[in-house]
Parts: sequence; structure tokens; C-alpha cells
Amino acid sequence: MAKKLYVGGLPYSTTDDALRDAFAQVGTVESATIIMDKMSGRSKGFGFVEMSTDEEAQAAIEMWNGKDFEGRKLTVNEARPMEARPPRREGGFNRGGNGGSRGGFGGGMRRSW
Repeated sequence: MAKKLYVGGLPYSTTDDALRDAFAQVGTVESATIIMDKMSGRSKGFGFVEMSTDEEAQAAIEMWNGKDFEGRKLTVNEARPMEARPPRREGGFNRGGNGGSRGGFGGGMRRSW
């Protein structure tokens, strides 16, 4: 059964392919994915690698955890299941108050007719 690993401390320039190639030195990589920020499209500096066996996953942890990769020190460990998060609130930004609009258009330039 495949074992998913968390890989933190990745350089922002690292690609999925570079991550896959690095972990392939240990064994068969089922998948390698760098997590991207939805807004900016840039890497968040971490990702996940799925190794084909528990033994290969353990070997990958031993090989890469605390080691330098493209100039940065990696953190590699067994990925934990994603924790349930409370549902997000609808409606965008909460600007305080009693939930209503502050109303009106204030300020601006005065004109004399």
C-alpha cells in the first residue's frame, strides 16, 4: 500500500518533476505534488510525495529529512490525515458593527452651483 509523505521547506522554485526525481532515488514514486497558492499561483513551499511501499517511504524519510535540497533544509515525515475544519462563513469580509451596511457615500468634493 502506498504511503503519503509530507515534504516541507521546499524552495518556491521547485517543480513537481524535480520533487519526483529526488524521491525516485529511494524507490517508486506514485505521485509528487507541490501545493500552490490559489490566489498567487506560487508554491507554498511544501508538498506531498506518495511512495509505493511503507519501506520505501521510511527510506525516503531517512534520506531526505533534515537534508539540503536546492539550498533549503527539508522536513520529511509521514503525512497526517487532513483535520476537519469548521465551515467557512459566507459573505466575504466582516467589517464589524451589527451586520448591516455602514451606508452612504461620505466625503468628496463640494460643489457650489
